[in-house]
Amino acid sequence: MAAAGGDVIGLDWRIPLDRGWETVGEEHGVQGNLDPALLLGPWERVEAGARDVLARADGRPGHIFNLGHGVLPGTDPGALGRLVELVHEATVEARV
Repeated sequence: MAAAGGDVIGLDWRIPLDRGWETVGEEHGVQGNLDPALLLGPWERVEAGARDVLARADGRPGHIFNLGHGVLPGTDPGALGRLVELVHEATVEARV
């Protein structure tokens, strides 16, 4: 995908972000990659998964946090709101 010429490469949630970024090259941005099924479970798992993705991004510019394949039916909108808040709070320094 990187060889096709995209500036930002979407990574599936099954690919650890740091390894995927190494594969596509640091010159590309990456979009990814929390497993959307985590949002169907307890908040502790959502938080741990989100923090893992952010730790693997390591504050590098060019990371777009999202769900690996969108929002699954039955996902609590409140959990999505909490996830957005968590990502914003954890990445405020990277955005300033």
